[in-house]
Amino acid sequence: MKAIRIYETGGPEVLRLEEIETPQPRQGEVLIKVAAAGVNYADLAQRQGTYLTRTRTPTTLGVEVAGTVVALGEGVTAPSPGTRVAAFATGGYAEYATARAETVFPIPETLDFVRAAALPVQGVTAYQLLHDSARLQAGESVLVHAAAGGVGTFAVQLAHLLGAGQVIGTASSEAKLEYIRRLGADQAINYSQENWTEQVKQATGGRGVDVLLEMVGGSIAEQNLRCLAPFGRMVVYGAASGQIVQFSGIQLMYKNQAIIGYWLSAWLSRPQQVAFAMQELTRYLAAGQLTISVGQTFPLEEAANAHRAIAERRTTGKVVLTVEPL
Repeated sequence: MKAIRIYETGGPEVLRLEEIETPQPRQGEVLIKVAAAGVNYADLAQRQGTYLTRTRTPTTLGVEVAGTVVALGEGVTAPSPGTRVAAFATGGYAEYATARAETVFPIPETLDFVRAAALPVQGVTAYQLLHDSARLQAGESVLVHAAAGGVGTFAVQLAHLLGAGQVIGTASSEAKLEYIRRLGADQAINYSQENWTEQVKQATGGRGVDVLLEMVGGSIAEQNLRCLAPFGRMVVYGAASGQIVQFSGIQLMYKNQAIIGYWLSAWLSRPQQVAFAMQELTRYLAAGQLTISVGQTFPLEEAANAHRAIAERRTTGKVVLTVEPL
């Protein structure tokens, strides 16, 4: 089968299209014929060697796919071969990938594979950031950084669906700001402007936001506490700028604020809660309440270009690799 492999960490040029052996499902696993694979910031970090865990080479990147089940490993009885699924996978940038059976989810016929490939990582992340980590309460205000990105486009919509009273999104260009307004953001703010924190305070009547989703890092992360209301919660789930920020406990004491970390990989050890998030996402989709925003697709062999587009902030919504004609 064809797969995108890396033999060393580095820039997009280390991604190589090769012919390798098709994997076989082990005990508790499912083999999926991949139709589409999601591309995430975590993939870029793994490729660069800057991810939370060490990148062991050679390896095939890709942790989420959509496609069709073709074989079951020992001890697995469902989903049956032929089932259309979205899944958290191993080696997703390939024509076939394996996944643990408990992280494979059937999808409806009405959901195409490209959009389905956005659900496992970015859809579940957005839902859990708000529902599980921040524990969003009805009427609270939410600030979503990088709101035009894959997680952000989900989070803007889900915040309203989960009862937020006000949703503020940030982005880096007027085109992206208009995009998130169309998704339902009550206010859209350019975080590249020096006074963006003051704009957030003005939008909330000087109080600040109750929930803040942070994945930029660097100076943006440092400024976030100015935007956080008393008893507010900031959930950190990435550092797209590559700059790590340190916070001290005493910074949080005065207003009883909290900073919460979120890492999806650790949540996969609790598959029932991940499954619940997928069920809720599917329910919202079926009701026409949630839109999956796919910004760009690239054929498998152009994985390097997909990584460049994300790194250069030329994308909105989800970026997907197409593995077979759709």
